[in-house]
Amino acid sequence: MPRGHKSKLRAREKRRQHRAEAQSPKSAQAIAGEEGEAPCSSSSLLGDPPSSATGAGPLQAPSSAPATTSVAAGVSCERAAGKAKGCARKSKNPSRASPPPESCGLDILTQKACKLVEYLLCQYQLKEPIKKADMLKIVRKWYRKDFSEIVSKASEHMDLVHGLELKEVKPSGNSYTLVDSSDESLSRVWRFPIRGILMPLLGVIFLNGNRASEEEMWEFLNMMGIYDGMYHFIFGEPRQLITQELVQEQYLVYRRVPDTDSLCYEFLWGPRTHAETSKMKILEFIAKLNEKAITDFPHHYEEALRDEEERSQARAQAEAGAGCHSEASGHLTATSCCYPHSE
Repeated sequence: MPRGHKSKLRAREKRRQHRAEAQSPKSAQAIAGEEGEAPCSSSSLLGDPPSSATGAGPLQAPSSAPATTSVAAGVSCERAAGKAKGCARKSKNPSRASPPPESCGLDILTQKACKLVEYLLCQYQLKEPIKKADMLKIVRKWYRKDFSEIVSKASEHMDLVHGLELKEVKPSGNSYTLVDSSDESLSRVWRFPIRGILMPLLGVIFLNGNRASEEEMWEFLNMMGIYDGMYHFIFGEPRQLITQELVQEQYLVYRRVPDTDSLCYEFLWGPRTHAETSKMKILEFIAKLNEKAITDFPHHYEEALRDEEERSQARAQAEAGAGCHSEASGHLTATSCCYPHSE
């Protein structure tokens, strides 16, 4: 082959490679554009641990136990909740409305459910109606056939994390409302929005050996999209909430780490938490959040079982003590009747 022809072929091949490289980022942008700004990772409702870039290192539990970051599953949907105006935003470029390739490995229905959670929280906070039409816009036409499943995922998340139940206003299903859940005891005790932050915090403390350093707690809160000194759309000023309000209400104990010279602080369960919930209930919350069984957390399951046994024994002793007191009172009454005072 003539040398000049070879040179032309090489030049043509180089131009083809340059065009391919130039088109790659555009294709990636087109895929990302359909989803808009990703509000949370694909693990938000399923409990997959976030990448190392999230700073999950200090939140690792002992090797025999799951990572503490599993508590972040399902709660990281708060990350973009403040962007209320973008809850039902349409794509500006119709050509981008194509489903992302399955090779990306993301659970797209979970992402859609996560966006619905943000929308529901926005509407609930703003006391505005929840419309099916808006929810369909968020889901987009490519996934409307999966609308029922997506709504079910979002509804389960709202019930589990926030204690709010999604209900149709009318049988037509064109509008919805959020009400306090009635099928779970904690819903009646811990209402929105406190429940949405308190239960995950209690889970972090439990998975970290029943105490969590302030550094660990803030790393976890950052994964939820909650930052020290930054006002949160749902929870307000976070430091004041967790170090003052929840401490004053005796849900948390915030104290200096004992037997150290450093000014380090840690969080523990408060007396009101011990009275109103249990390790088993919090473990059930963590397991359900990750779509696992409580026995998938063997170390913490054994601890929760011991806690249940101790609680049962304490109740039995209290009931026995109350019974003895009642019997003694009855005996005294009977004695006084048998031996009346003489006049």
